[in-house]
Amino acid sequence: MNRLPLALLSLVGFFLLSGCGGPGSGDSCDGGDYVCQDDAQALECRNGTWRPLACRGPLGCRELADSVRCDTSLNQENDGCATDAEGKGVCSPNGAALLTCQQGVLVKTADCSSCAVQDAQAVCQP
Repeated sequence: MNRLPLALLSLVGFFLLSGCGGPGSGDSCDGGDYVCQDDAQALECRNGTWRPLACRGPLGCRELADSVRCDTSLNQENDGCATDAEGKGVCSPNGAALLTCQQGVLVKTADCSSCAVQDAQAVCQP
């Protein structure tokens, strides 16, 4: 009896099952947790649903022992933003706009001649 097909079938089953472990965008959840969906995207449990959060910065999304870190330094207008970022501003990647987190989405709130982060706050020069 040839065992190669059985071994191949087991291997294919392993790869199919290995992608089924974590939550996905739109799945239901409890609490206010965060997880990394992949290297460039986190998921936030918000109002009972996993929502995607872009992590466009060079550090991407990293799961540490006690937290999830999402580098939002290069996030763009209309990207999702976390509950703890509500009302806070970030600079657009090109420094020409101030983006503010409003109802879970980064919204352009000002045009800038330059924008920079000073003391953990985005400062827009008109």
